[in-house]
Amino acid sequence: MAAHLSVAVERWPLANVFTIARGSKTEAVVVVAEISRDGRTGRGECVPYARYGETVEGVVAAIEAQRPAIEAGLDRSALQDLVPAGAARNAIDCALWDLEAKLAGQPAWRLAGLAEPAAAVTAYTLSLGEPEAMAEAAAKAAHRPLLKVKLGTPDDASRIAAVRRHAPQSQLIIDANEGWRADNLAANLRACAEAGVTLIEQPLPASDDAALAEVERIVPVCADESLHDRASLAKLAGRYDAINIKLDKAGGLTEAIALARQAQALKLDLMIGCMVGTSLAMAPALLLAGQARVIDLDGPLLLARDREPGLRYEGSTVWPPEPSLWG
Repeated sequence: MAAHLSVAVERWPLANVFTIARGSKTEAVVVVAEISRDGRTGRGECVPYARYGETVEGVVAAIEAQRPAIEAGLDRSALQDLVPAGAARNAIDCALWDLEAKLAGQPAWRLAGLAEPAAAVTAYTLSLGEPEAMAEAAAKAAHRPLLKVKLGTPDDASRIAAVRRHAPQSQLIIDANEGWRADNLAANLRACAEAGVTLIEQPLPASDDAALAEVERIVPVCADESLHDRASLAKLAGRYDAINIKLDKAGGLTEAIALARQAQALKLDLMIGCMVGTSLAMAPALLLAGQARVIDLDGPLLLARDREPGLRYEGSTVWPPEPSLWG
């Protein structure tokens, strides 16, 4: 029986304005690909990201361009050669994984040769704001064991200190979203060290991160915008201690699994991250959670509402997906 592809754009309001160094947003705009065959349907969700030159319209067009191949029986292996890494390939790849699992009557983690996923603690993200506002947000979230703090201003030291004062027991991840520069890198690293920060994500622009090889990294540094798929790994040597694997960057779970293995062989720690999306986008990434030092899959916690059925979240603990959602 021939496969059938459908593509939809969905808008999910956020619970609060979400701000990073590049700007603010009030909704998550996602693209969902559904591939049906033999009475089963697999789904994959992606989040087009302007930082990587993506638009919603462009991602939809890229998925639609593969309709003939998909409906003729495209498999995940061939997909890797047809579509470049990015959001469009992620949606197709995850839909194919989901469909394969449903047709086989087997969980996706078993088909992938991975360990069975377990409940995991995810980071919870604090938006960028004035120090007082971030201190207030930190106080409200201080019961959470792991907080991710968005930064990227000329006065980040005061924000780091404010968050630490109001969330004294939480582990902190700092995400500068390329907002620091070589001339303030060392001072910001010291501020992070003084606050007992666990990890710093992408402090410098991806195009100008050579200074990371010249400075003492007194807090481990994680590549985000500098790392997409396995082709990005070679240039990270000496600059980073960890990588943030996001399925939307890697182009799906297939590449993410291979990327995780190669990065671990290079002695890089893993962070499993996400764009702001629904539980459908988080579910495939949870298959890699057991290999990661840090998990940042809090997208649904930032939404005004999640899709039903969604992932089960209790506080900062997230459970693996049920087959009715994905995989």
